[in-house]
Formats: sequence, structure tokens, C-alpha cells
Amino acid sequence: MKAARQTTLRDYTVLYGVGVHSGLPVTLTIHPADAGTGLRFIRTGINGCAHREIPAEMGAVTATEFATVLGDETGPLVSTAEHVLAALSGLGVDNATVEIDGPEAPIMDGSAAPFVAAIDCVGLETLDQPRRYIRVLKPVRVALGDAFGEIVPNPRGFRVEAQVQFDHPLIGCQELALDVKPDTFRRELARARTFGFMRDVTTLWNSGYALGASLENTLVVTENRILNPEGTRFRDEFVRHKMLDAVGDLALSGAPLLATYRSVRGGHKLNNAVLNALMSDRSAWTWTEAQPFRPARGHAEFAGRAAAVFGPEIS
Repeated sequence: MKAARQTTLRDYTVLYGVGVHSGLPVTLTIHPADAGTGLRFIRTGINGCAHREIPAEMGAVTATEFATVLGDETGPLVSTAEHVLAALSGLGVDNATVEIDGPEAPIMDGSAAPFVAAIDCVGLETLDQPRRYIRVLKPVRVALGDAFGEIVPNPRGFRVEAQVQFDHPLIGCQELALDVKPDTFRRELARARTFGFMRDVTTLWNSGYALGASLENTLVVTENRILNPEGTRFRDEFVRHKMLDAVGDLALSGAPLLATYRSVRGGHKLNNAVLNALMSDRSAWTWTEAQPFRPARGHAEFAGRAAAVFGPEIS
């Protein structure tokens, strides 16, 4: 596929699971969509209503406490949207409709890998319309307590740099930086799982959260060990999952970003705050449309320059 053209799925794909917070069974179907549609959610199974449709955009965010929740004037409609959004964005899918029959997306194994596998199973189709990017023009920074995030210009593509710090012997300080492309997303981020601390379980349950959490979908940390028999999938799985969440949360910009996102002690609230600060400052970003680049015969060396001008390669 060319970076200059929009994409969608070749066919629909279906996933079944439970919500990590609600514990409720849910079916999620990702449908192809026409060029220019963007990413959208359709919530079905609502009493007295056939369905409600909401765009996967920053303005639809209603909560960011333990997950990214999307909704409209009627209230929250889709919780824990970040992993399926990360898979779509990380694989370079511009247009798709995500249909969900419950209040929360399925947690699957706690990562984006099952969504990636489902998308890869049907494959992607290149559409006959140019891709639009959001090009960041100047740095935008937000501090929330001891958490800090910023988004800065990066004409070559989308990059995430993150650092997490936990006062825990098994985590400590972890940091990682990656250019987010389909191959690196699949290999380096998609399999990183959501995690939680055993000491917080009772408080979460009493507040109505983590009702569907288990060792099958959450990396659980006690005071001195990982409870999951298989251990971690990466030595630094904790920061990788934070980066996965950031990819999903920043997909709510509405288009691929030409930017580098940096976060320290970040989470959904910080990701949303930085994105909100960026989009609210109209001088900080602009739309740019990719164009096909056809180097003249004998000038193939110019092809490398096209990536810098027109955005990241999608392969």
C-alpha cells in the first residue's frame, strides 16, 4: 500500500470477549468503510434505540479515569476503546466502523494483538482517495501533577517516546522510543498487556471497576512477583503498554499525526489533555494531504525524500 492513499478493511471481522471493567460479554465487529469516513463506533443493544453512532474523535471523549470512554449527549456509549483504536491506527487503517453490542469493548488478552490478528486476517484495501494527515507545527506541552506530556513536530511520521516510573522493584523506571509503523507496532507494541496491582483490586471492585479482570487478560503485579504463570511478554512490557494506549488515545485526533508524542508517567488522562491542548490551538497544527510521488527514471534516490514530505510509509 502507498502512504498517499487511504485504506480500509477488505471485509468485516468479528471478535468476542468480556469487558475488563464491566465483566459483561460483548461482540465487536469491525466493518470496512468508505474513503473519508474515518473511524467510527456504532453502539447497538441499547434499550429503546436501534443504535447510536459516534465518531472516534476527541470531542466524543467523556471519561479517562481507567480507560478511554466515548459517548454523546445521552452519556457514555463505548468504554475501553483504546486497544481497538490502537490496532486500527497502528496498522494504518484510515476508515472503519466498529460495531459493539455492549457498553465496553472486549479486553481480549489485555493487548491489541487479537485486534491486529483479526484485521490481518481480512487484510486491508487501498482506496482511491489521498490520505490526510495532521501536521504538528509547534510544540504543545501539558503537565498534570507529576505527569508530563508534549507533542512536537515530526514531518517524517508518528513517533512515541514514553517513560514510566513506579516505586516497585519489578518495574522501576522504564523508557522506550519507537517510530510507529505497521511492522513496528505489530512487533513492539501490539502484544503488550494492560497491567494492575493486586493491592488495588478491592478498591477497584468496590468502585465498579475491574469486574472482568483475570490473569487471562491482565498482567497482575503483587509486592514481589508477577502472578501470571507465563510472566511478562517483554522485559519492559509496562512502558510498552502505556505506548500502546497512547497510540489508541491519539487516534482520536481524527487523522494520522505527523508528530512525536512524549510522555512521562502518562496515562489516558494525560494523553487526552495533550491532544485537547493541541487541537484547541489552531496555530499548532494544519491539515496536509499526501500526494503520489513518482520519481523520474534514474532518480530513484528521490523516493526516500518523499517520505519526509508526504508522511510515513505504510507497508
